[in-house]
Amino acid sequence: MISPARRSFQSSSPEAATLDVIQGVWSTADTLVQPASPVATSLCLLLVDILAIFVARAIALAFWRRINPVVGLEQDFGIWLIAGFFPLAFASFGLYGARGLSSVEELRRTVLASSIVSLGLTTASFLSKDSAGYSRGLFLSSFVLVCILVPLSRAALRHFCASKPWWGVPILILGAGKAARLVVETLREQPGIGFKPIACLDDDESKHGSCHGVPVVGALCCAPEIARRLGIHHLVIAMPSLDRSDQVLMIERWGATFRRVIVIPNLFGIATLWVSARELGGVLGLEVRQNLLMPLNRWLKRGADILMAIVFGAVALPIVAAAALWIKIVSPGPAFYRQEREGENGTTIRICKLRTMFPDAETLLLRHLEESPQAREQWHAHFKLRNDPRILPGIGTILRRTSLDELPQIWSVFKGEMSMVGPRPFPAYHLEQFGAEFRELRTRVTPGLTGLWQVSSRSDGDLKVQESLDVYYIRNWSLWLDLHILARTVGAVIVAKGAY
Repeated sequence: MISPARRSFQSSSPEAATLDVIQGVWSTADTLVQPASPVATSLCLLLVDILAIFVARAIALAFWRRINPVVGLEQDFGIWLIAGFFPLAFASFGLYGARGLSSVEELRRTVLASSIVSLGLTTASFLSKDSAGYSRGLFLSSFVLVCILVPLSRAALRHFCASKPWWGVPILILGAGKAARLVVETLREQPGIGFKPIACLDDDESKHGSCHGVPVVGALCCAPEIARRLGIHHLVIAMPSLDRSDQVLMIERWGATFRRVIVIPNLFGIATLWVSARELGGVLGLEVRQNLLMPLNRWLKRGADILMAIVFGAVALPIVAAAALWIKIVSPGPAFYRQEREGENGTTIRICKLRTMFPDAETLLLRHLEESPQAREQWHAHFKLRNDPRILPGIGTILRRTSLDELPQIWSVFKGEMSMVGPRPFPAYHLEQFGAEFRELRTRVTPGLTGLWQVSSRSDGDLKVQESLDVYYIRNWSLWLDLHILARTVGAVIVAKGAY
């Protein structure tokens, strides 16, 4: 007996399409707009990279000349050659594709490609007859600056251009159900990924109309004609409920029309960043790496925490001292506030913060929540208030908006109770609002001074957002993700968006 899904799929073949359906596809395709330009997107990335490389080299040269005045422009080994080698390496690592590369993976590939180019150029200069004239420090500083400025310049480009209609590549989505809506919502919220949904197709006529703002224009048989009319080469099959055999047939059928076909499997909830395909004697497997269980990764993370705690602690010490003095002037009582939180493996840790509230903060909060229903609703959703009567005037507002009240916790990082990056340790009343499964998952990792939730939404994120971002971090952890979050932390502190 043929299943309804298979019957619907078989009837959607191009051969089964009637003349009326084909004419409807033509008229539908004419009304769709496909302004996204992969060539323009790749060209912008290339130009930004070249500019960042030149700037990095110029800064490195100016900096190193202060240390070694002998270094001059005539010793800047092949700047034009360097500006050419880096983009070639980036291209070989797939960094000029206009689609589907996460910022964390982009950072990893940028550093690896830059390392290869820098190592090759350094070797070439040392093997040349005039190698004595070249500065090792200049090469090293140039490499470091390229690894910093290229990702930053790309992030700035995406910030200003990713929402433009010409950015990225157009895609067609098969399906208009829950999975398709999730895909469309994610791509709309993260335009930097580069996929621009043009239309959805589904054999279920009840789903025709709109899928999260993307038009659902017809049955699956419309795909070849729409792709031809609009020049779409990327297809996303977001129909995980289909039988395995139906999905295989669908991939084979549309593989002749689309250069790239992405299949959304029925594997929601697993790690996504570090999943790789594995061939097992003709059987396709997905390898999910549990990075947090690898001892080397944990040692590297701990070593990085100690190093950063020493560096940032030296910088933070005078800031903490000045803030503590200001707090003592504004309000009587201690300058620091300590609270018990849950740490790794469910242990209890005591975190220290600069005090940003009045000593009778609890009484002020209860009174305010009783008087304001709107405040009660906001408190139960976020456990924070935009107009919090407990906050000290001046210094309290500054510390909370910049998150500098967390600086004393660098000492907890040094002791090993916390990490520089990880899920924030919540108070008991906050943790009680989450389910037991999520709370158990959080105990697998060391809580962090900053985290993905803080740099993504900060206080604007409700409990659902907090949980989803923490789960994503734990399941996709890597040193590259930590570096990405640390870099975004600087911007989040400066902009202070969502902080109160």
